Amino acid sequence: MTAAPALPRTLDPAVIVRTFRAAGLGPFSGVPCSFLGPVISCLQQEHPADYLTTANEGEAVAIAAGARLAGRLPVVILQNSGLGNAVNPLTSLCHTLRLPVLLLITWRGRPGSPDEPQHELMGRITPGLLTAMEIRHEVLPAERAALAERLGVAVDHMRSTRLPYAFVVPKGLVAPYEGPDARPAPRPERMLRTEAIAEVMRAVDARTPVIATTGKTARELERDWDRPENLYVVGSMGCASSVALGVALHASARQVVVLDGDGAALMRMEALATIGRAGPAGLVHVLLDNEAYDSTGTQPTGSAATDFAAVAAACGYRSTADVDDAAGLRAALAEARPGAAGPRLIRVRIAPGSDPRLGRPALSPPVSAARFQEAIAP
Repeated sequence: MTAAPALPRTLDPAVIVRTFRAAGLGPFSGVPCSFLGPVISCLQQEHPADYLTTANEGEAVAIAAGARLAGRLPVVILQNSGLGNAVNPLTSLCHTLRLPVLLLITWRGRPGSPDEPQHELMGRITPGLLTAMEIRHEVLPAERAALAERLGVAVDHMRSTRLPYAFVVPKGLVAPYEGPDARPAPRPERMLRTEAIAEVMRAVDARTPVIATTGKTARELERDWDRPENLYVVGSMGCASSVALGVALHASARQVVVLDGDGAALMRMEALATIGRAGPAGLVHVLLDNEAYDSTGTQPTGSAATDFAAVAAACGYRSTADVDDAAGLRAALAEARPGAAGPRLIRVRIAPGSDPRLGRPALSPPVSAARFQEAIAP
């Protein structure tokens, strides 16, 4: 009789959190990834004072460096695609000042493990990048006893060398979190993102370039409103508005629309300052705010505490709007018609959630970019 194949070992997220805390590690900060979503949910539910959601990974490293100065042994949680955001503070802050932090890095795009195209390159180079930064690293063990032992090694290494240490977390190593649901409560009175996108696409001219941020925004736009004038930004979270600025400044289009997200806008908020200063008259910045990282498990972004319209106005946007229903969005889009003074920010407060059947993008990123480039050419 043939034996059934062994199931991959997984760790309960509550066990991971308890083992880290027992080793004296904490507080935790970072940006969510679905691979570690259960750990974040556990922290948010069981140890909320010990977890801080940050706007980007470099910020999380800097906050952790401050926690180390205050005598703690901090942990930074991040997706490996965001490791690029953390390179500068890891090399010029933590290494220079000898402030060790423990990194818990998910391994998206691990060779031999199929993933989305934006993770392929970083998946291949993650171990080498850590080595190049002189950060000792290993794969997170899948057994509790081994995890406790390796955490002890990591703590000893950080204390003796005063340098960071990293654990890389492959897909499927962390089991689902069985505690209370940490996601924000749904708001049925608000539109879903797909409904807000539909309002935008019905309002824009057929030739208007529309640039969508990474994640489910781009996926919903492609599924429901695909056309050559759409650009689906994959990866590079937070960069869609800057891409739109470049298009608006150098293309012949009278209007350019960017569909942004709250987590993405928070990650690269400096983009608002540059957009306001550059002042492209035809740029319409639609910020779809569901207060959640929808693509990684609906962890809260903290955007509820941010007045994006006030920030945009302070940065030099010519006009702003903050709406929470379809009628308000339609009115704001009408005011942002071609020829109106811009740049303009429209914050649209929407409900979290999406169609569970939503698929991955059908177009490859290079094809999407080449098609868009041809479509907006003079």
